[in-house]
Amino acid sequence: MFGDQSKSGVSRRAFLFMPVAFGGLYALSSRRSRPVPNPLSGGTGPTVKLVQFSGSGERVGIAEVQRVVKSDAEWRKELDAEQFAVARRKGTEPPYTGAYWQTHDPGLYRCVCCGNALFRSEDKFDSHTGWPSFSLPIAQENIRLEQDMSFLVERTEVLCAECDAHLGHVFNDGPPPSGMRFCMNSAALAFARVTLPSRG
Repeated sequence: MFGDQSKSGVSRRAFLFMPVAFGGLYALSSRRSRPVPNPLSGGTGPTVKLVQFSGSGERVGIAEVQRVVKSDAEWRKELDAEQFAVARRKGTEPPYTGAYWQTHDPGLYRCVCCGNALFRSEDKFDSHTGWPSFSLPIAQENIRLEQDMSFLVERTEVLCAECDAHLGHVFNDGPPPSGMRFCMNSAALAFARVTLPSRG
C-alpha cells in the first residue's frame, strides 16, 4: 500500500513537472537559434557615428546612423525574457551561466538588440569571473560609458552606442596592453562565428 502510494506520488509529480521541463527546453532551443540582428537595419532616433563591420567581420568604415529607439513592448517581442531583463532593464545574469563565458571560437560579438558590432574574439580572455570578458571593444565609437551608482558602489556601465542596451561594466584590472576588463553579459550579445581579418 505504501509502495503504491509512493509510486503514484512520484508519477504524479513527474507528470506535473513535464510541462515545465518542455518549456525550459523550448526556451533554450529558441535562444540558441535566435538569428543575429541585422546591423544595417537602422533606427528612428537621433544620429550617432559608428564604425560598421560586414557580416564577415571586415571594417566597412565610419557611418552616421540613426539610433535604434523602441518601446518596451517592441523590445519584448524581439527579445526573450532574459535578454530583455539584462539588455533593457540593466540586469545581470548569474556567473558561469551565460552562453559565451567560455566560448573560444573565432568570431564577432554584436549587440543582441540591434546588431551593432561590439567585440572581437581575439580580445576575449578568461577573467575567472564567469562572464565573457574582453580587453577592448572592436571600436570605441560603438560603445558608450556611463557612471553607475547602483548598489551604492561606483562602477562604469557599458552600453551599446546604437540602441543603449546595457551590456555590462568595465574595470581597470584587465590584461595588457589596455589593462581593462570589459565584463559583459552573454544575454546582451549575439555571437557570429567568422574568421576575422587581421587587425590593421
